Amino acid sequence: MQAFIIEPGTAGQLRDYYDLRWRVLRQPHGQPRGSEKDGLEEMSIHLMAYYGPNMPAAAGRAHFNSADEAQIRFMAVDPCCRNSGIGSSLLSGLEKRVKIRGARHIILNSRESAIGFYQKNGYIIVGDAGTLFGNIKHVRMKKDLAE
Repeated sequence: MQAFIIEPGTAGQLRDYYDLRWRVLRQPHGQPRGSEKDGLEEMSIHLMAYYGPNMPAAAGRAHFNSADEAQIRFMAVDPCCRNSGIGSSLLSGLEKRVKIRGARHIILNSRESAIGFYQKNGYIIVGDAGTLFGNIKHVRMKKDLAE
């Protein structure tokens, strides 16, 4: 089955998008619904991937911290779809969209378990990014978008 990437726009797509973010990133750590969102949702770029018309496979978001710095947040790939290339495709889509809007580099805070994924996609570790939920260590990573 072919995956396709969209910018969620309908009520159903947005429901799928936020549900996937919650199921993958928050529910396993006992976090309530609503914790998969923050105050920057309205001004962010959102992408999601589906395998077929009814199977949300991945979700991710980018927002700007300054005119030339974008940040990736809430990257989530359904466990059944990992190692399929869909996460890299979604990340690439976000990178292209922020670059068009003037970003010169992207930062993100990666869980230790995802460091290899981001390194494979051209990101480097630039520092510590603290701990989430008391036990999920994160590192700050960066990618320059120069041509």
